[in-house]
Amino acid sequence: MVKPLSLADTATENPEWRISDAPVPYEVAVREMEERVAAIAEGRAPELVWLLEHPPLYTAGTSAEERDLVDPDRFPVFHTGRGGQYTYHGPGQRVAYVLLDLKRRTPDVRAFVGDLERWLIATLAEFNVTGELREGRVGVWVRRPEKGLTAEDKIAAIGVRIRKWVTFHGVSLNVDPDLDHFTGIVPCGISQHGVTSLADLGITATMSDVDIALKRTFADVFGTVR
Repeated sequence: MVKPLSLADTATENPEWRISDAPVPYEVAVREMEERVAAIAEGRAPELVWLLEHPPLYTAGTSAEERDLVDPDRFPVFHTGRGGQYTYHGPGQRVAYVLLDLKRRTPDVRAFVGDLERWLIATLAEFNVTGELREGRVGVWVRRPEKGLTAEDKIAAIGVRIRKWVTFHGVSLNVDPDLDHFTGIVPCGISQHGVTSLADLGITATMSDVDIALKRTFADVFGTVR
């Protein structure tokens, strides 16, 4: 079941905002995204930001290497057309699928990915967490000085696909997932650093808290459509 965010009436908004009550099977989410992308491209539906969780699973992006799937029998593995490498999704992680019409915004893929990064960083700042970017490493990172002077962990991942200038897939932010589930893969092909979450950083935040922060910061980063 999908319900609107409680902080506002979203029925007339563009983009439309949705939140799913229960974990959504990955294949169901992909099918619904495919249908919505086609409708947006044809002008039959507004843009969409869909907030959800998945059951435990691994996804393989277009750059995934088989050796990075450490435990192939642990969870179902889905090969997807999004960019990136192996990623874990599961309960306690907020996935935000972002379906925007770049023809009506800025038809620039690099700029769109940069906006996703800025959106995640702004959302983390709502919880007094400093998210940072790293050259050559996709996603958003936090420093962990308690682990060492140069230690840092990944807290959010990004993987997108674009068809007819309509975006889909999106970002994932670790709120309170089982971090051990990330050990079945080499997340995004990076083995030198770890994975963290808001809970792992000592921050008590509900999924609803995160949803509100995501929506609060969205317009500041992405603006409105023309």
